Amino acid sequence: MILLTGGAGYVGSHVCVALLDAGLDVVAVDNLSNSNKASLERVQAICGRSLVFRQADICDEEAIYQILRAYEVTAVIHLAGFKAVGESTAQPMSYYENNVVGTMRLVSAMTRASVKTLVFSSSATVYGRPTYLPLDEKHPVGPTNPYGRTKHFIEEILMDLHGSDDEWRIGILRYFNPVGAHESGLIGEDPLGVPNNLLPFVAQVAIGKRDKLHIWGGDYDTPDGTGVRDFIHVVDLASGHLSALSHLKQPGVLTVNLGTGTGCSVLEVVRTFEAASGRPIPYVISERRIGDVATCFADPSCAERLWGWKSSRSLTQMCTDHWRWQMNNPNGYRGT
Repeated sequence: MILLTGGAGYVGSHVCVALLDAGLDVVAVDNLSNSNKASLERVQAICGRSLVFRQADICDEEAIYQILRAYEVTAVIHLAGFKAVGESTAQPMSYYENNVVGTMRLVSAMTRASVKTLVFSSSATVYGRPTYLPLDEKHPVGPTNPYGRTKHFIEEILMDLHGSDDEWRIGILRYFNPVGAHESGLIGEDPLGVPNNLLPFVAQVAIGKRDKLHIWGGDYDTPDGTGVRDFIHVVDLASGHLSALSHLKQPGVLTVNLGTGTGCSVLEVVRTFEAASGRPIPYVISERRIGDVATCFADPSCAERLWGWKSSRSLTQMCTDHWRWQMNNPNGYRGT
């Protein structure tokens, strides 16, 4: 049995599909603070298999311990955490409490239950401002916001954990920018309030929920002046977790990027989404946001070399799948 924290969330629901489709049994744990249980009902419909759901918080060590024991868990994929960069700046203590302390309590529960295989959801934000591109795993880390620092601190904690007990098998996955949705249109990203990420905002403009897109900065040193990022289809990202889990056969800590290796500009995303949806995306160019960088994209070759994993879905497919999700679920899971 695999325990998946944050299992009802955007990435979590897609990882559930990958695990169930691979024949693995899953217990999904989520406190539902930023997710909806309906996603897991749809996951089971997609896969034709059932999973176990338990509503619990990773900060509740005893609850996690009891779940680990009750379901004879053999490995944990840890996705649960607060994830909005702007919010982390406004509420840093909440982020340190939930992300860092929550992970420490999760690991403590795992230690008590003698479960020592962990795949951790980290982030490319740990790199901070790129000193060279593409970003490989040897690039210096230097996160520029509290969210990124929580991910960096957790990575360091996990390194120290293995240093103290070399039986641990740990995979640290540095995500770039997850987008898209499952091709069924049944599960996808369902942000609460104003979306923090580009593609959900673009989709809400396309469907008429928002008037226009604000593009933060049009004078960067990039081909069209807008910021360039590495967008990865969430289904490819989910398969990366399965690859990590499958290859953690020996004790140690492996840190890998999960990205495409290709940068796409904001305007390129807008134009691709317009083509996929057949809808115009009105936008205005606004001033740059403090802390944003011009260009950021991955060198994902380590994951391919170690695990045989690489992304396969194009930006067009990312936009097409996200639009299908948006059209089928204009109010997200709250419409069910």
